[in-house]
Amino acid sequence: MFQDNEKITIEVSFLPKLKNARLICGLPGSGYVGKLAVDYLIDKLNASKFADIYSSSFPPQVSIQRDGTIDLIKNSLYFCKNNNRDFIFLTGDAQPVSAQGEYILADKILKMCEKLNIDSIYTLAAYITGKFVKQPKVFGTCTKLKTIEIFHNYGISKMNKGSITGMNGVIIGIAKKNQMSGMCLLGETSGYVVDALASKALLDVLCNMLDIKLDMSELKKRAIDTEKIIKTIESQISQVSQDQQQTISMRSGDKNLDYIS
Repeated sequence: MFQDNEKITIEVSFLPKLKNARLICGLPGSGYVGKLAVDYLIDKLNASKFADIYSSSFPPQVSIQRDGTIDLIKNSLYFCKNNNRDFIFLTGDAQPVSAQGEYILADKILKMCEKLNIDSIYTLAAYITGKFVKQPKVFGTCTKLKTIEIFHNYGISKMNKGSITGMNGVIIGIAKKNQMSGMCLLGETSGYVVDALASKALLDVLCNMLDIKLDMSELKKRAIDTEKIIKTIESQISQVSQDQQQTISMRSGDKNLDYIS
């Protein structure tokens, strides 16, 4: 167990021996796009948890476990090998609730990355548009210009403005300061639903880039469920709009009748 003055505690059960490993991060955010993607990777690749991270900057609450017990809100690190490559996955119950907490936690995670010989970091996030789409795009930004030049090979739309809030941006920002390679991939989403469709779009691109072999069948089913939810919401919005137009039309007709009378 490692502990510092910033009230961050890392409980380590074992330290995997890695070579040129990659860290893939997916934390809770809009649409749960990144978290859903990383949790799916952890599940389907049978990754092993080796560390839990507790921080006083996490929301002041506990999570209820399946067996009925409780646990403090935390982030966790998992390890696996796939196609002769080493991968570390970061997932969690929440992100820090303060800007200071985000910077401190990101710095702590990156220091651990150095100990584990991790040379590349990928964060998965949501690109919020407020609109529903059938085929979400994947947007990207990174720390090195040479990497941006190959984005088009993987169908990634280059970002050239705006900002990335939260840990997804801060981690790769600090990585650049530490001369580490970092990339953020963002799945297009409305931000209104838990968006498995956007998560699948992210994983399609990520697995292609990193040559990860993954059974996507279950996520495809969840993506279909997302499409059904979106269609239901669109239908409800359309009905409300029609009702409003009808009401306006009726009121307008009443006024015309009054005028004629």
